[in-house]
Amino acid sequence: MKQNTSRATIARNRRARFDYHIQNRYEAGLVLEGWELKSIRAGQVQLSDAFVTIRDGEAYLHNASIAPLASASSHVTPDPDRTRKLLLHTREIAEIFRTTRLKGKSCVALSMYWKHAFVKCEIATVEGKKKYDKRKTIRDREYQRSVQQTLRKS
Repeated sequence: MKQNTSRATIARNRRARFDYHIQNRYEAGLVLEGWELKSIRAGQVQLSDAFVTIRDGEAYLHNASIAPLASASSHVTPDPDRTRKLLLHTREIAEIFRTTRLKGKSCVALSMYWKHAFVKCEIATVEGKKKYDKRKTIRDREYQRSVQQTLRKS
């Protein structure tokens, strides 16, 4: 029996790709509560300001907002912006910790997706772009858009 290995994207942090130079990418599992999984299935996730910290040899995801559903359980008080633990190998955590200790480097969440029956989070070590790098990115994107429009017209 062939297993489905497709990655159905739940949410993307498009702002991170514009604001940062992406260096190393990692795939991390998430420790979630039941109501969070139901909200993720409904697409109530936002990663726009999500970042990763390393504390006591463990990785944590901050500012990833998972909005609770109205039909969530009445005995649970959902916290949409709670800190969630990331599941990574010890070697990967050490590598992220070493990288983020350098000036100008940090770790952010890029996307959240389904992998088989599990929710995974793609994180990356990044370095902030300068203003002129952002202008170059915009210029390149506009150039590509004009090329595509020209090709469609001809």
